[in-house]
Amino acid sequence: MELRFATVLLLLSGVCQPCIARQDGPSVLTQVEDSPHPSPDALPQSVFPERPVSWLKLVPNLARDQKDIWLFPISHAVEHHLKPVLVVAAITAGTVAAVDVPSGKYFQRTRSFDGFNRAFSGKNTSIAMFAAPSVHYGISLLRKDSYAQHTFLLAGEAVLGSEFLTSVVKDIDRRMKPIEVPLHGDFSDTWFRSHADSVIGGIGSFPSGHTISAFSVATVYADRYPNPRWHAWVAYGLASAVGFSRISLQSHHPSDVFAGAVLGYAIAHYTVLHAR
Repeated sequence: MELRFATVLLLLSGVCQPCIARQDGPSVLTQVEDSPHPSPDALPQSVFPERPVSWLKLVPNLARDQKDIWLFPISHAVEHHLKPVLVVAAITAGTVAAVDVPSGKYFQRTRSFDGFNRAFSGKNTSIAMFAAPSVHYGISLLRKDSYAQHTFLLAGEAVLGSEFLTSVVKDIDRRMKPIEVPLHGDFSDTWFRSHADSVIGGIGSFPSGHTISAFSVATVYADRYPNPRWHAWVAYGLASAVGFSRISLQSHHPSDVFAGAVLGYAIAHYTVLHAR
C-alpha cells in the first residue's frame, strides 16, 4: 500500500505541474533545470552540493539509488559504516528476542490506545504522508521555489527507493503481523509464516513500510530545512508517531518499526541526499 501511495503522489504532482506552468508562461520544470542555483549561503540546506534532480532525472536517480542500496554489503562504503551497521543489526536482533513477544501480547489485549489508533490509522497516516508533501509542492510551484520543488522530488525518490527494498525483504521474510497471531498465540514463531497481502506490496511484516516512508520523508525535509531546529523535531516526531501507531495497531512488531526507521533515515540521508 505504501508503495502505491508514493507512486500516486509523484504521478499526481507531475500532472499538476504543467497545468500551473501553462498559466505562468515557461514551464516550471524548465525553470528548475535551467535556472542557476542560488549561492549556498542563500539556501536553507545542510547538504552540499545538491544532487541533480528533476522529473526527467527521477527514474535514472531511482535506478542509481537501487544499485547503491543493493550493492552496499559488498561495496567500499561498508568499510566506513561497518560499526553502525553492526550496532543496528545487534539492536534489531535484541528487539526481536526481548521486545517483540511481550509487546505483541500487551497490544493484543489492551484497549488503552483506541483513540490514538483511530487518529493514526493506516489510512490516515498514508493520506497525511501523501497530502503534506503535495501541499508543500503546490505552494512551491505557485511561488516558483525551485529548492522546495527539488525537496519534494528528493522525498519522492527516498520513499520509492526505500519501498522497493521493503517490498522485496517482506516477500523474503514473510513475517506474520501481530494481528495475524491468534489470541494467546506464539509471538516468537512469526517468520516465514505469513500468506497475507500481495507480492508487490510485500507479504511479510519486516520492515514496516509506513515507518520507512515516514522517516524517508522526515529525513529529507529535516536535512534540507535544518533551521529553525524545531523543523527536525516536528518531522521526526510525526514520523515516530507513525511508527508507534504501527505497533499499537498490531500491524507491526517493534523490531519492524525500528528497522524501518533506520532504513528510511539511512536511505534518505546517505543515498538520496548524497551528492553525485
